[in-house]
Amino acid sequence: METGNYNPFLNAQKQFDGVAELLELDSGTRQLLRRPMKEQHFTIPVKMDDGSTQVFSAFRIKHNDARGPAKGGIRFHPHETADTVRALSMWMTWKCAVVDIPLGGGKGGVICDPHNLSKNEQERLCRGYVRQLYGQIGPVLDVPAPDVMTNGQHMLWMMDEYEALSGGRYPGVITGKPVGMGGSLGRTEATGYGVIYTLKGLLAYKKIPFSDTTASFQGFGNVAEYAARMYTELGGKVIAVSSWDQDDAKSYTFRKKDGCDIAQLVSIKNSFGSIDKEKARAFGYEILEGGEWLKQDVDILVPAALENQITPDVCGQISEKVKIICEAANGPTTPDSDPILNGRGVTIIPDFLCNAGGVTCSYFEQVQCNMNYFWSREEVLEKLEYAMTNAFTAVNELAQEKKLSLRDAAYVIAINRVVNAVKLRGWV
Repeated sequence: METGNYNPFLNAQKQFDGVAELLELDSGTRQLLRRPMKEQHFTIPVKMDDGSTQVFSAFRIKHNDARGPAKGGIRFHPHETADTVRALSMWMTWKCAVVDIPLGGGKGGVICDPHNLSKNEQERLCRGYVRQLYGQIGPVLDVPAPDVMTNGQHMLWMMDEYEALSGGRYPGVITGKPVGMGGSLGRTEATGYGVIYTLKGLLAYKKIPFSDTTASFQGFGNVAEYAARMYTELGGKVIAVSSWDQDDAKSYTFRKKDGCDIAQLVSIKNSFGSIDKEKARAFGYEILEGGEWLKQDVDILVPAALENQITPDVCGQISEKVKIICEAANGPTTPDSDPILNGRGVTIIPDFLCNAGGVTCSYFEQVQCNMNYFWSREEVLEKLEYAMTNAFTAVNELAQEKKLSLRDAAYVIAINRVVNAVKLRGWV
């Protein structure tokens, strides 16, 4: 899942190394934190509907669990790589630390395309994943969650398999489950809403009302949809949305200069976030090439798809009007792009802060499951906004005090918290 010559794990290490130098970390601590503590690579044999057996390669990688059980999603993607999973597990460590929840970083992946698997085949794959990891995941060990092309049904199958193997009821073993089966109200919206809670903090600091801003989104999955919904509800105007087209195997940008109707676009997208082109045309949208989302004359860009989307090669295509980038995706901006964008006065809300609403609400789900008592949606979202606002405020205050970018300030806070934990435990 790399783009061009960019390796996401090397990017993650480069980002860490820069802050480790700034913090003057000792060699042992650097060695511990710049790579995962545990990696599991395995295969999952699945009996297909036609009677054949297909073998899928899979991963579960734990970066660091000094602050609590590892936490991180499971991706189903045909181009998944171990280095992508390593990078994501590392970012999860910093993500949990920057919002100050007592969890560590982990991530999982299966090399597959769920579009090409029947429902029964997907269920067998999910159960096989858990069988291979039984004893290595659990409510106090490592708690998976959904990610790219996985959903609540996948998580429920995994939970059921874990409970079948363990002989008990352990809903806290996995998060992102359907409501009524251990899932948390508010979880569906959490990541997208978290993006806007951080943007709200930045706009308040800059004294800019939402109604004076326009935005362009890359992606129209769960995160982008709910971020766009809240952004427009607060008065912002979405000019363009890009969407992956499953049939054409490419992305398109849907533009309406007088403002996209998010609810309308949601009504014509499928479960994988693909927008129906013909229906969009009928609603008055221009259909542009996928990369056009980046070139719009807007104030805010929201990359909410995959890694390595903003590189030095494309920085020149970004409008001079753009002043804020909200990294709703993981690792959408390459490290060598940061100096270019910072030099242009673009404020980047870094991914592991900007999209931490998902893991924060996953933590809430885990807490609710473990105590068998569930909160209302309003209570969940109130706690989420409180956590995200506090995290952004702390990062922004440090950035202003030390003259740092928001990314470097977020890293300083997160890495310091993890360093403190590993030192108190006597690991270094």
